[in-house]
Parts: sequence; C-alpha cells; structure tokens
Amino acid sequence: MAIQERLYTVDDVWRLSQLPENELKRFYLIDGELFWDMPPGYTHGNLAGHIFRYLLNYAEAHDLGDGSVESGYFPADDRHTLLGPDVAFIRKENVPPADHEKFVPRMPDLAVEISSPSNTVAELRRKAAVYLANGTELVWLVLPEQAGVEVWRIGPDGEPASEIVARDGSLSGEQVLPGFTLDLRRLFPS
Repeated sequence: MAIQERLYTVDDVWRLSQLPENELKRFYLIDGELFWDMPPGYTHGNLAGHIFRYLLNYAEAHDLGDGSVESGYFPADDRHTLLGPDVAFIRKENVPPADHEKFVPRMPDLAVEISSPSNTVAELRRKAAVYLANGTELVWLVLPEQAGVEVWRIGPDGEPASEIVARDGSLSGEQVLPGFTLDLRRLFPS
C-alpha cells in the first residue's frame, strides 16, 4: 500500500518505524515513494524461516557470510530507496559490524521476497528490478501459490532476466553462495 505526501528518505523511514503506532508496519521506499505492509501470515513466515536456516547453515559451514530476516537495506548513494527483503544474504566482506543497529547502507548480495496475499507478483518483480539495479546479484521471488520460485539476475544483455524453478527443481546459490543448492521439495513437499 503506497502512502505518498512527499519524497521520503531512509532517515524518515527509520523515524516512522520507531513510533509505537507503527509497531506492526513494515515500511519500504522506492524512489522516495513510501509503502508499507502488515506482518505476514504463517505460510510466509514459515517459508522465510526455512530459507533463512538453509542459507545460514550453508554460509556458516563454508565461512561465506551472514544473513538477515526482514532487515532494511538501501544503496549507499541513494537515500530514497529502502527495501526489506524477507530473507537476505551478505557476503563475508560486505557484512556490517555486529553492533550496526540501523538499516544496512548497501543492498544484499542475495535477496529473497516471498509472495503473500498483501502483495502482487508485479510488486515483487518491481522490487527484484530495484535490487538488481542497485547491486544485488541474485533475487528469489518465492511464489507459494505456484509452489515455485522466480529467479532473477542480470542477463548477458545487462537487463534483468528471470527463470521459473518449479517444485521439482532446485535453487542454486550461483556465484553468491558457490555450491549451495536447495531442492524446492523441501519448501513445497506436497
């Protein structure tokens, strides 16, 4: 849901998110336009938890980096764009200090967005394009109702490109998490 009165910045969102009346809202920005979502339901949260666990276990075992759930990320040179991926992975050399409290001033290396009734696939695809335009290498749009994932990356022509991975396929960490694979039947067993 968009709420627009003026161009917002990352600092505005930080202040808004600290207000008690906004406790249950998750804000994000695209080009200064403010949006918010309500907390997700069980299926969404369950998928996010499983994906985070698989990614983090692999990353820790191979000393590749760290991850987060529902944390804010923005391009260091753009204070009008802020996204909060459901799950994110950051390579070891890009992980912020352990005491970093605010939004991360860079986009994650891998962003995972999970579809829920409160958003459309078009909205998720818009976010994927924003991630890729700002340095994210790999985006997974998890579509529970289709038991599949749209995998987004920059194609050979320099434009965003996607492919669908169905329930019987598997996700790859590609260059972001070398050697990582996730059989989608682990997320969508039936």
